[in-house]
This record gives sequence, structure tokens and C-alpha cells, in this order.
Amino acid sequence: MVRKRGKSISFDAMVKFFMMNYDIPSRKDIQKILIRLDNLETLIRSSSFFQKSGRFVAGEGKGRNSRSVKTAFEVVYDAIKSFEHGADFAEIQAKTGFGEKKIRNIIFRLNKFGRIKRKNRGIYIAV
Repeated sequence: MVRKRGKSISFDAMVKFFMMNYDIPSRKDIQKILIRLDNLETLIRSSSFFQKSGRFVAGEGKGRNSRSVKTAFEVVYDAIKSFEHGADFAEIQAKTGFGEKKIRNIIFRLNKFGRIKRKNRGIYIAV
């Protein structure tokens, strides 16, 4: 007796099965997420919170030099520049009001880019 073969499974059905079992997003799922992200971005841009805080105002200025808000990088660099004989960490923190971790990261980047030099341990001078 010859055994009867079952129905053959299509490749598309196998792929769909594995995608569902292993929670792999499909193209439609990704498109839905992108649409939701676009909606969130427009909501954030139109919210009055960001316009009041000065961090983001839609349509303001044309380019990098036209903004009036300084970045944290610029604020720390200006604070270090204001001290002639170098600034220690506590002085920078008092002048900027930033947290310890944020200042340490900015000082690391300023040193990496060659904008400041370390005079002694914990004392920084603008170049």
C-alpha cells in the first residue's frame, strides 16, 4: 500500500508561521509604528511645553547660528573660559548648575576635541 501524502505547505505559510511564533515584526507592523512615531512628533512639535521652555520652537531660525539657546557643551566651555587660572569641578558645577555626570561627560568631550586642557588633576583651562 502506498501511503497518501499530506497537503504540501507553501514557503509563505512557513515564513508567516515562524514570524508569528518568534514575534518577528512584519512590514505592515513597522509601517504602523512609523505612522505612530510621525503622529507623536507632530504632537510634540505643536505642544506648548516645548515652546515655553525655549528648547524647541517650530520654524524658528534658519540654521545653527540663528538660535539663541546655548547647548550644555557651550555653557560648560564658557564657564571654563571665564576662569583665568583654570576652573575646578566644583566651580564649573556651581556656575552651570548641571549634574556631576553631565559635566564629566562634557569635560571629557571638550578635552577630546582639544577645546580645553587639564592643568592639574581636576583643574581645566580653555585653549
